[in-house]
Amino acid sequence: MTKEIYEIGEIPPLGEIPKQMYAQLIRPSRFGEPSSAFQMEKIDIPEIAPDEVLVYVMAAGVNYNNVWAALGIPIDVIGARNKAGEPEEFHIGGSDASGIVYKVGSEVKSVKVGDEVVIHCGMWNQKDPEVLAGKDPMFTKGFRIWGYESNWGSFAQFTKVQDHQCLPKPKHLSWEAASAYMLVGATAYRMLTRWGEHAIQENDPVLIWGGAGGLGSMAIQIAKAKGAKPVAVVGGDDKVDYCKKLGALGVINRKNFDHWGMLPHWKDEEAYGKWMKGARAFGKAFWEALGEKRSPRIIFEHPGEATVPTSAFMCDTGGMVVICAGTTGYNATIDLRYHWMRQKRFQGSHFANDQEAKGFNDLVIENKVDPCLSKVWQFAETGDCHQLMRENKHPHGNMSILVNAKKEGLKNLEETKQTQG
Repeated sequence: MTKEIYEIGEIPPLGEIPKQMYAQLIRPSRFGEPSSAFQMEKIDIPEIAPDEVLVYVMAAGVNYNNVWAALGIPIDVIGARNKAGEPEEFHIGGSDASGIVYKVGSEVKSVKVGDEVVIHCGMWNQKDPEVLAGKDPMFTKGFRIWGYESNWGSFAQFTKVQDHQCLPKPKHLSWEAASAYMLVGATAYRMLTRWGEHAIQENDPVLIWGGAGGLGSMAIQIAKAKGAKPVAVVGGDDKVDYCKKLGALGVINRKNFDHWGMLPHWKDEEAYGKWMKGARAFGKAFWEALGEKRSPRIIFEHPGEATVPTSAFMCDTGGMVVICAGTTGYNATIDLRYHWMRQKRFQGSHFANDQEAKGFNDLVIENKVDPCLSKVWQFAETGDCHQLMRENKHPHGNMSILVNAKKEGLKNLEETKQTQG
């Protein structure tokens, strides 16, 4: 007889789906600091569509998007979904996961019950005529980020995803390590490989902002794997060795410079001259870190407002600044004279499609990229780990939450069963 609910870490027989599950929920009445916004509750397990898969979650990755979900800022994700016709008055976050397929929809051919998988967070209408015609689904109206713009993310015993989101779990990784890398890694992979003539090439000088963070730590390793020459930017000397171990040729401490922020007006000659002096000094620091006098062909951006003016200035002639976020603000400014005369590219980028997610996962499977797992939390601590991220006190690299994998270091279902009894 199927149980009503299994306790956290109590493994159901393969393919057996109870009626309910435990999940870390955000509700509108609790919008605010993550430490109190997340609360564990019992809810019914969702039904799956013909092209969907139900995954038993072993571990979940931690990303900043669910700090936003907890705060209800910049958007109320629950209200937005309710307006679109989705009925749930709660949000289950989590945009990274490792787990085991427990049920598949009638149209699913790519995975089967029992498969051990990692999940990428790109969702779209698979029957959209533009997708069927070969258009990049990232450019279609139906694209969403699972576990943020969609419900039923990884902070629950079970999650539902579209079949194409499932990729093979690297066998050499533990559940928690396998859950921590996909969102940031696939995002970085697209940024560095997608954009035609600006796809990363061997010997390319590459400047990577936030080298010790989740995105940066992946970008350094991807650049190294492609034979490029990455130089990382960090916020403290304590992060230098970490970036060099990942493959950075050199590391720049941004706190040695003070010209950050939006550009002064070009008519203010004194202020603009001071900014230019700082930007040139930073460019010289890049040459020194690289070990040769070459400007970066690719600049891996995400701070935005504070750093884009410098990135746009120091990017090589014919090079590219590629950006996926604006963590310091969204009002980025550039001096267009250097932009058009030196024919530079300023490119926006957002997550990844199936081919790019697979391309990155293959690098992890080949042991060319490490997930950079820095801290593992218990399921009951979901709010606490997001609070740490909210306060910018989280460690280098990536974090993970043990959901049903109660003990760290377990790599597959059989090992987990044997250890947990």
